[in-house]
Amino acid sequence: MQLIMSSGMSRPSRWGLAMISLLGVWGFPLFAQEPQEHPLIPAVQLLQQSYSIVEQLQDYEATLIKQELINGKIISQRIRLRLKEKPFSIYLQYEEPHAGREVLFVLGQNDNQLLVHDAAGITALVGTVSLAVDSPRAMAENRHMITEMGMKKMLELLMAQWKLESKYGECDVKFYPDAKMGNAECEVIECSHPRPRKQFPFHMTRIFLEKRSRLPIRIENYGFPAQANQPAPLVEEYTYVNVKTNLGLTAADFDRRNQKYSFR
Repeated sequence: MQLIMSSGMSRPSRWGLAMISLLGVWGFPLFAQEPQEHPLIPAVQLLQQSYSIVEQLQDYEATLIKQELINGKIISQRIRLRLKEKPFSIYLQYEEPHAGREVLFVLGQNDNQLLVHDAAGITALVGTVSLAVDSPRAMAENRHMITEMGMKKMLELLMAQWKLESKYGECDVKFYPDAKMGNAECEVIECSHPRPRKQFPFHMTRIFLEKRSRLPIRIENYGFPAQANQPAPLVEEYTYVNVKTNLGLTAADFDRRNQKYSFR
């Protein structure tokens, strides 16, 4: 998937540059200098605008492309996703790998456990299995629990992260107002840190907000390089493509007895 980003620049003075005070004839400021705004504050404000849009979504379908660093290895997955916000319900159908695997979770149903059905291999012979959302098997190929999936949760986690980081220095924030992800025109916000600190979980984070819909369609998180002059390693990346919103999904779309599904 082609990504294009024009040169990023920090916003003008209201986005983090201190106001230069005027000096009198004796060198004393005629006006008090305004406090410098942390560069992450306007970034969080943009996320909040996007969040207000996502909060209005009742449901959506999309293709989720995941890349996650797990046990030192990048695991890539392509998954068809169907999500309903109330109650939080999610249905996944894997395209690659594990083609045909189905996963179902509905908050408050099935003892709040995942239902998993594989389409091939030995595990397919077992049929549908129930798993705790944080069980080792459920987390074997995932950095996040299924309850943390979706665009709304992605924004909530990032806003919490950046609100915390806005209390500290060493934050370089760039804005790319004319970026592209495939054919989608996006605004990209990038925040990076020069060195590891306990308050910084990632060396660099990029979030892609589609201009037309204002939906967050991609996030990239990179770890700190092991040595100077080395590239930052990808830790996790989530991309939503072919997003279709407010389709009127019902409880039947998240029912294990749905004849279109293979849960038995």
